[in-house]
This record gives sequence, C-alpha cells and structure tokens, in this order.
Amino acid sequence: MYLEFFGMRELPFTLTPNTDFFLDLDGHHQALEVVQLALESGEGFIMITGEVGTGKTLLCRRLLNTISDDFITAYVPNPFLTPDGLLLALAEELGLDVDHEKGRHHVLGEINKKLMEIKTAGKQVVFLLDEAQAMPEESIEVLRLLTNLETESEKLLQVVLFGQPELNDLLSRDSLRQLRQRITFSYVLPTLTPEEVASYINHRLSKSGFPGVNLFNLKAIQELARASAGIPRLINILCHKSLLVAYGRGDTKITNVHVQRAIMDTEDVRIEKNFNRETRPAGPGWSGVIIAAILASVLTFLAVYLLDI
Repeated sequence: MYLEFFGMRELPFTLTPNTDFFLDLDGHHQALEVVQLALESGEGFIMITGEVGTGKTLLCRRLLNTISDDFITAYVPNPFLTPDGLLLALAEELGLDVDHEKGRHHVLGEINKKLMEIKTAGKQVVFLLDEAQAMPEESIEVLRLLTNLETESEKLLQVVLFGQPELNDLLSRDSLRQLRQRITFSYVLPTLTPEEVASYINHRLSKSGFPGVNLFNLKAIQELARASAGIPRLINILCHKSLLVAYGRGDTKITNVHVQRAIMDTEDVRIEKNFNRETRPAGPGWSGVIIAAILASVLTFLAVYLLDI
C-alpha cells in the first residue's frame, strides 16, 4: 500500500521470519555462538528460550541456513505431536519411509540405522524443534530416548529446543528431570535495547529498498522502543501501522504522533500512565487513517489512468 510512496521494494516490517532481514545484534549473535559451540562439542541437548516475539523462529531459520556442512538438519516447526507422531516427523526429515503400523520399536530401529549410516559418512544429525513449550510431556520423553542413540564415544543425534519461557516450567517437572539434567548449554534470548531498536528499524528499512535515511525521527524511535519493550514482533507491528498512518496523511517522515496512533490500535504494548486509549488525539481515528490510505491509493490510480487517456 505504501511501498511506492516511500520508495521501497518490499514491506520492511512483516511478521514472517525472513532471514534476509536478519540483523546480527548482540543477543542473537551470542545465541548462535552458544548453539554452534554446543553442536561442535557434541552435546546432546541445547535450549534457547525467549519471550514471545523476540525472534526465536528467525534465529532457528538462520541456524538452518548457516550451519556447517558437517551437519545434517531435521526441522519440526510445530512439535505439538504425539510420541509416535514426533518419531515419524524425524523419520520423514531423514528421508525414511517407515511402516508405522509395525510399532514404535520398529520406527526407532529404522531411525537408529539411518543415524548410524550418516555418522559412518562423517556427518552429524541435528534435530531442531521450534515452539518446544507446546510439546506433550510424553513426546519430550521420546526425545530423551532418541538422545540415548549413540556410539561408544559420540551421540548419533543432537537436539536443539527453541521455546518460550514456559518451556522451563515444563522441564522443571520431576518426571522430566532426566532430560533437564542433560541440557548442558542454554541461552535466554534478550529483548532489544533502545539503541538496538534504532539499528533494527533502519536495517529493515535499508533491506526493503528505502532510498533515504532517518525515516523515523528520534522521538518516534524512542516511543517505539518504550512501547514495544524491545520485542521485535511488536516493533514490526507498530512500525507497519505507523507507516500506514503517515501514508494516509501524506507525511513523508514518521514522528511520535504517527507512532502513538499505531499504539492505540495495538495490544500488548506499554502505555504511559497519561496515555489512554480512550483519550485519542485530535484527528481521524485508526479506522479513518486506513480509509484515508485506501482512498489515497485509489486517487493515485485514477490520476495515472486519466493522464494516460
């Protein structure tokens, strides 16, 4: 909607985890280093946790794209699966066509055979599971059994868990203490600092093709950092809405006025005590801004059309 207006090639603040927009900030850089070090050390279990929207899925996909050729990856983005379903998902990722009707023991045997083949070829298998906090307890126990597959000196399978803080609560159960004790490397993904928020916004604008600099002024960025609490997903939502507001008004720079209108329409953001959603600034509401933006697009199209006649 606003791409041509701001001179961009693509939307800069989508919610889809696009590794082309990855920015190697300190927190994400350290998380990748922890995982890579643990994998190279041959550790069986590694865990990365972080609040909703801090970029765990993007980090996971970045790892998938950059991991050494010495590793073969198996990836399950939604591990809310039964134990048998999890085993079948791993088998499928390894290219196996197993007969699940023969039972779990048969599937485990086929997986073990494949892992041995891969190890003999000089490779190591890494099993990555995103949103791991959603896993049933019985499926987590199957993961523990899978990491029992080993040679005399090395693990045949390494597991990396990405999850929300609730994953810690899940693993704190006494029934899962054997697995918890095997997690030798873990890292908590931090939120962005105010300085990192500015770098994050400008990086995504640059990647989108925006030809200028400082599209968001300092006060706008400060407001975004405060309201989002440094959570990338909220930053994306607020920036996208701020751009829509500016486009609807015909403004070429984003100020804290545009950001505040975006805040009014967004849940889970920090609201200052003197900033009430019901006490809206003068001017059209959020729905009015959207309508204005649509009308602007229509008028632009009509102008171009009439000039061509």
